[in-house]
Amino acid sequence: MEAVTEGSWESLPVALSPGVLQALRELGFARMTPVQSATIPLFMNNKDVAAEAVTGSGKTLAFVIPILEILLRREEKLKKMQVGAVIITPTRELAIQIDEVLSHFTKHFPRFSQILLIGGRNPMEDVEKFKEHGGNIIVATPGRLEDLFRRKADGLDLASCVKSLDVLVLDEADRLLDMGFEASLNAILDFLPKQRRTGLFSATQTQEVENLVRAGLRNPVRISVKEKGMAASNTQKTPTRLENYYMICKADEKFNQLVHFLRQHKQEKHLVFFSTCACVEYYGKALESLIKQVKIMSIHGKMKHKRNKIFTEFRKLPGAFVHRCGRTARIGNVGSALVFLLPMEESYVNFLSINQKCPMQEMKPQTNVLDLLPKLKSMALADRAVFEKGMKAFVSYVQAYAKHECNLIFRIKDLDFASLAKGFALLKMPKMPELRGKCFPDFTPVTVNTDSISFKDKNREKQRQKQLEQQRKEKQENGGKKKFIKNKAWSKQKAKKEKKKKITAKRKREEGSDIEDEDMEELLNDTRLLKRLKKGKISEEEFEKRLTGSQSRLKVEAVAELESEG
Repeated sequence: MEAVTEGSWESLPVALSPGVLQALRELGFARMTPVQSATIPLFMNNKDVAAEAVTGSGKTLAFVIPILEILLRREEKLKKMQVGAVIITPTRELAIQIDEVLSHFTKHFPRFSQILLIGGRNPMEDVEKFKEHGGNIIVATPGRLEDLFRRKADGLDLASCVKSLDVLVLDEADRLLDMGFEASLNAILDFLPKQRRTGLFSATQTQEVENLVRAGLRNPVRISVKEKGMAASNTQKTPTRLENYYMICKADEKFNQLVHFLRQHKQEKHLVFFSTCACVEYYGKALESLIKQVKIMSIHGKMKHKRNKIFTEFRKLPGAFVHRCGRTARIGNVGSALVFLLPMEESYVNFLSINQKCPMQEMKPQTNVLDLLPKLKSMALADRAVFEKGMKAFVSYVQAYAKHECNLIFRIKDLDFASLAKGFALLKMPKMPELRGKCFPDFTPVTVNTDSISFKDKNREKQRQKQLEQQRKEKQENGGKKKFIKNKAWSKQKAKKEKKKKITAKRKREEGSDIEDEDMEELLNDTRLLKRLKKGKISEEEFEKRLTGSQSRLKVEAVAELESEG
């Protein structure tokens, strides 16, 4: 490990508590990193701080230590249901890591209780846990924390609990905003007392982060920490001990290159990132079959209970380094990241170097690489589950590519769909709007009727056969003609579903409504009834009688409010 330290803990102008120093010794942190040395004294002296430092520079301890010291210096000891500090972070995985670090310190201070509030489990479990054990320090993701503030009817008045708040920390603030949590953060800030210390930590300083600084911090001290050896003009956003590589290869060569690379580095620990959840599902299954004697774990945002378990299991595995910018080269360790790019995407390297201050080195494609795509095709022919995962992965990849934020470089019109389909080992091209009217002479579909491919899972295949039989019966009943059902492309159905969810969520936020998604249809019905009542087409008695659901009074009020708003 390289020396990236800034003096001993004892050299701080404000002395740390014996319990904190003991925890630091146990964790093996003999000296401070630059961000810790710059931030801790200010935070402990009741200053709001906005710190910008590269990922892996030791930001977690830069706020965990001041939180504990501030709470230890309180005049009145925190009671069980009083919250002294809240740490908000964008993902469950980051929240789990912070909670673990914090637990190394709180074991020396049994007077403090801590609670982890993240998605992936029943919110009522968190409500009951908080009521039973309290939570002087909360580590949370924005969505779950906002949800718990609205659980007064379930016996938890979190708004009252946070009146004692001393410290708020927004970790990875740039990502909190990038991931669309701005509305949740604003809602949470409304519940918190204005007289508090606030720390905002981020790897980049965007305009959105600056707006958050102005809204949530009072006269903050701004800290921008550069690593030793970096020129003053250099604003590199990744650790200097992180080596970034890129490899240029065609779409139908990318998977083979990835497998070859992973096989050559079996003794190391890796994170492999794909652009969509469906790609994770498909390629995770493929890598599991093609790389032997290696534990392959798939994890993505749509997983619920399994996600936390898989992440914890992965972290326990031994390994030298992790391949991904920002998740490696942690606090002085050496790490590497490798990005696969198509030939038409090469200008992205310059973009990252100039705009994102992320220099990269080229790694040439490896030679004598085995072609594993025929094996992947065989897997799809042998199991319908693999075939369907591949089709969904391809569709989701194309859709994600079309929405890439850097669309001047990642242009869907330049994509070689035939080469891409080969790279996904597809048996045939899927039907989707993006491919309509296009011909693919370089792609040869299999001669097998894909409807004949069965599921290896006997229960799934039994269900499929049942559905096919039902379709055959309907065809016979219609005189040999197939019943016409206008099918929408899977990609369009998904987009429509996402749009509907966003509209519903926005309406809920704006109205502050307690009405659940499944009640929306009933609410629309009640709206129509109200209109008929106003036109004199039904009586008030009939109106009351025909109101839907058990929450009719709530709905009448909501209907009237909606009606008054137009």
